[in-house]
Amino acid sequence: MGKRLKIAFITATDARDKRSRSGTLHYMAKALDKHCGDVYYLGPLPTRMERITRFFNNVSLKVFGKGYAYEHSILLSYAYARIIKTKLKEESFDVIFAPVASTELSLLSTDIPIIYTADATFSLISNYYPDYFSRQLKVSWEEGNYIEQSAIHKADLLLYPSYWAANSAINDYRADESKVNIIPYGANIDDYPPIEIILSKKKTDKCHLLFLGVDWERKGGDIAFETLLELDKLGINAELTICGCIPPDEFKHERMTIIPFLDKNDLVQNQKLQELFLKNDFLLLPSRTEAYGVVFCEANAFGLPAITTDTGGISGVIEEGINGYMLHLNARGKEYANLIKKLYEDEEKYYQLIKSSRKTFEEKLNWDSWGMKTKTLINQLLK
Repeated sequence: MGKRLKIAFITATDARDKRSRSGTLHYMAKALDKHCGDVYYLGPLPTRMERITRFFNNVSLKVFGKGYAYEHSILLSYAYARIIKTKLKEESFDVIFAPVASTELSLLSTDIPIIYTADATFSLISNYYPDYFSRQLKVSWEEGNYIEQSAIHKADLLLYPSYWAANSAINDYRADESKVNIIPYGANIDDYPPIEIILSKKKTDKCHLLFLGVDWERKGGDIAFETLLELDKLGINAELTICGCIPPDEFKHERMTIIPFLDKNDLVQNQKLQELFLKNDFLLLPSRTEAYGVVFCEANAFGLPAITTDTGGISGVIEEGINGYMLHLNARGKEYANLIKKLYEDEEKYYQLIKSSRKTFEEKLNWDSWGMKTKTLINQLLK
């Protein structure tokens, strides 16, 4: 067995905290440590410059009515580069791994090979979330694109979880195609049921739908509610569980249950979340915008197929008819209800969907799979 690599894991936040980016950084680092080498956490990166750029943002909002995207600022990038350069001198690292870290990388000068991964580029995000970026100063667009461009061109290896993100790196930032690779991210969970439990699942006498998200509007909560009403019209006895947010007051129904929040770091609440994945028949998430969707990976671990939208990077997770279905962005509750009715009433088709959803998780939507594929690419890079 060869010498284990020393991996500098660069993040502005603390990647050991499962609350950071919904746990993705935590599970990514664990996968690297298991399959690729010893991970050294160089974050968090405390700096006065973050407070200063936050202050710029607050002043800009009051004076101009537009914000300054401090997290994508040249000043902050410069401050991060100084801190990281000092930390890199503490060990002799073989490789730098920088997840969602364009600002951290942009102005960093080093001879150590760099691997950069993100579920979207700045160009995608700034055009995909217009409501947010329309309220930003023009300089934020300019600095954000400069930072993304610099990070992409500085990296020796680029990893994206979807073609949506990878194509943007190539088309919007002229990334070298030979450096670009697509590897789906995994499920941010520690425990999931054995395959025997999944294979014993049967559809219930009621069609149980799970809406899981913290942003009611962005995740298409109103469409999920419409779907419940339309299923009733179609003669399907359905129940909808809303978890992660509280809908506006006008969305009320006798067969709708609301669970405002569940903390995966709490053992009791995490167990409740697992029960939701197990007892429901479909994950219903008609997202308006979605860069990737780790929640789909998590649902698939429990054999729970997803009914969602063909938007953003979701197609990097969902294979049509295998682990879920994606409807057009313009689809409303009626279209979702018709699809769910068709699947729910076909017992054999639904059972096959349960099996293929779990199989998709086992074969590619897990962090071990991501880690092993990343190891191969890192070894190729270092040769």
